[in-house]
Amino acid sequence: MHHTSTPFAPRGSTAEIEGGDRFQPRFDAQGLIASIVTDAKTGDVVMFAWMSPESLALTLEQKVAHFWSRSRNKLWRKGEESGNVLDVVEVRTDCDQDVLLLRVNVRGAGVVCHTGATSCFYRTLQGSPSTGGVSLLRT
Repeated sequence: MHHTSTPFAPRGSTAEIEGGDRFQPRFDAQGLIASIVTDAKTGDVVMFAWMSPESLALTLEQKVAHFWSRSRNKLWRKGEESGNVLDVVEVRTDCDQDVLLLRVNVRGAGVVCHTGATSCFYRTLQGSPSTGGVSLLRT
């Protein structure tokens, strides 16, 4: 996926990007921008996904999270199959506008991960490569 144009403002100077009031997102070479998703009530990080200009525009217009699936190479609305739709409360960007933070309320069963977990981050890494390996602990 590579987009040559977006519905968003073109990139300006560092001062404009870091201190201005115009949204000037930086999409990567594949035309995508990283998005971190948190539960609006708890603040917990629940997932990470990529957004295309089109999915970001739909998210802002509909207040429902849309993403770009790199594995399926298509636009998708989170929850379109499971019913666990993400209602967007707020979208933030970081200082250089190359990462987004979505604060959401989860509809349906209240789970975000396709595994049925409330968060895609349900395992903790334990150990290190130098001390016998790294294992996963379900949290």
